Amino acid sequence: MFDADNEEYFNKPQQKRRPQKKITLQRLKNISLYYLQRYESSVDNLRGVLKRRVEAYARENPQWNKEEAYLWVEDVLMEFEKLHYLDDSRFAEMKVRNYLNAGKPARYIQNKLREKGINEQLIADVLSNMEYDALSMALKLAKRKKIGPYRSQENRREYRQKDMGYLIRAGFDYDIVCQVLDYDSELL
Repeated sequence: MFDADNEEYFNKPQQKRRPQKKITLQRLKNISLYYLQRYESSVDNLRGVLKRRVEAYARENPQWNKEEAYLWVEDVLMEFEKLHYLDDSRFAEMKVRNYLNAGKPARYIQNKLREKGINEQLIADVLSNMEYDALSMALKLAKRKKIGPYRSQENRREYRQKDMGYLIRAGFDYDIVCQVLDYDSELL
C-alpha cells in the first residue's frame, strides 16, 4: 500500500524548529505574566510550566547553567505571590465552584486540586465553605447525562447497572448512587 503520493509525503525534508529564546529572569516573568493572563494558576502549576520552559532551553543548550534559572523561577513565584498574581486559595475556590456547578463529586475535586499542587488542608477548608452536598451533585450529574431518574420509566430498570457504573466511576459513593437510582422521577 505504498504509492507515489505517500512516498513523497514521507520523504519531505523536516522543517527545522525555531530555536528557543534565551531564558533570563525577565523572560521568565514575561512567560509567567502571559500564562496568568490566560489561566488562573496555582503556585505549583506555574512552577511546572516555568521549569518545562527552562528544561526545553537546556536541552538545546547543554552548556547553559539551568540551576541558576531554577532559582529565578522561585524568585518569580515569590514576587508574584506578594503581588497577589498567584493565590492558591483563590485558585482552589474558583476550581471548586466550577466543579460543583458541573456536578463533580468531592473525591474528583480533591484529586484534581492535588494534581495542581494544592495542599490537603486548603482543599478541605474550601470544600467545607462551599456547602458540598453529594446527593444534589449526583442528581445534577444524572440530570445532565439523562441517566437514573431522568431516563424514561421503561428504560430505567434495563439501564440500572450501566447508570450505577457511570456514577461510581464519576467518584460518588455506593450509598449515594443507590439513592440517586432509587429516586422517584415524579419528585424531580
